[in-house]
Amino acid sequence: MPNEELTRDTLLAALRRHIGRRHGITATALCREVLGGQPNGGAERHLRELVVELRKAGHHVCAHPRDGYFLADSAEELEETCAFLRSRSMSGLEQIAAMKRVSIPDLMGQLRMPS
Repeated sequence: MPNEELTRDTLLAALRRHIGRRHGITATALCREVLGGQPNGGAERHLRELVVELRKAGHHVCAHPRDGYFLADSAEELEETCAFLRSRSMSGLEQIAAMKRVSIPDLMGQLRMPS
């Protein structure tokens, strides 16, 4: 795919060559593969934004610092990515709750049962 533009379609086409954890690829290498050359400074950030869009569209795009980016080859790989994303989300919520000195349910505006 030399001289391609980094879009949802070109990214998904490239990811279809990286199915399963064992075929994971770093963000830099994935950008290079799609663009056909060395990515510019904003390419990896754009790639991460496109990954979010693909996930929101229902594509099973997995990623982990250890494995890189890939499409899930199994329900287990998908669940591991979901657990990783959940963990990152909870960590962020815990940090916000601690800084604001409130509980996570209070932070999220959840209703509490009266004591």
